[in-house]
Amino acid sequence: MKAVVAGAAGGIGQPLSLLCKASPLIDELALYDVVNTPGVATDLSHISSRAKVTGFLPADDGMKKAFTGADIIIIPAGIPRKPGMTRDQLFNTNAGIVASLVKGVAEFAPTAYLLIISNPVNSTVPIAAEVLKKAGVFNPKKLFGVTTLDVVRAETFVAGITGEADPTKLNIPVIGGHSGETIVPLFSQATPKFEIAGDALEKLTYRVQFGGDEVVKAKDGAGSATLSMAYAGFRFAEKVIRAAKGETGIKEPTFVYLAGVEGGKAIAEATGCEYFSVPVELGTEGAVKATNIVGDANEYEKKLLEKCYEGLKGNIAKGVEFVNTPPK
Repeated sequence: MKAVVAGAAGGIGQPLSLLCKASPLIDELALYDVVNTPGVATDLSHISSRAKVTGFLPADDGMKKAFTGADIIIIPAGIPRKPGMTRDQLFNTNAGIVASLVKGVAEFAPTAYLLIISNPVNSTVPIAAEVLKKAGVFNPKKLFGVTTLDVVRAETFVAGITGEADPTKLNIPVIGGHSGETIVPLFSQATPKFEIAGDALEKLTYRVQFGGDEVVKAKDGAGSATLSMAYAGFRFAEKVIRAAKGETGIKEPTFVYLAGVEGGKAIAEATGCEYFSVPVELGTEGAVKATNIVGDANEYEKKLLEKCYEGLKGNIAKGVEFVNTPPK
């Protein structure tokens, strides 16, 4: 199993690379970035775990060397958010970075599972899809937007309320997109069940939707959610790898192109969105089946979903337009 982290020298990339290096599921780990990757790779290579680590820069066909033969490519590359900055304000810079990297994926590793972390995910995943389509290698079952941090936050915050010592024992579906009001936690469908209503429900919902702002503010301009995002990114990547190796019964919310995944058509019709994050069963071919839980939302959640659809449609269109009508 060869894994690649593209953007490996950054605030998310370094801890994500460390988690990948520590995983017994990965045999080869290639790191790619515009700076510092040889040093990061050398540092990680001293760790006594299975994966052999190499680091590449753009010079000397570095992208080609890093991507060739990859089974899974994780892209956290991009600039971080700063205080007062929305995910949309990151768009032009990060959109260009993602488009460039995905062109490399299309050329050097067209059959790899591709996991997009770079924000704004609501737009960068459609960008990746359009780039892959233009190259004639788009496989919607292998393109994933990583929304796991929203699930991780929901688990953590609910555990803090219920007193559950191990938040991973909670199952809380978080659907929609991956920014602000496009993030919709379905607490009514949590297992085990827990009761929350009124102001407490609204505060909990807001905290899941805008947890990233909480981190940006706490870091006082020195960064965004890098460590928690690295954990969430690895958690999803690990599930994709386990499924790729033949493990069955793995399901996780992820932002996918609905028309290309079994079960996705009904979700697209219900939401009016081409892309949406819902629980997806993972298998050797990638996304096996999307689960439609939209219709089971309660009245409070349905109001949240209406706002989600509105924002998400614009985000998706912006990503598609970036590739088909590039900014001058």
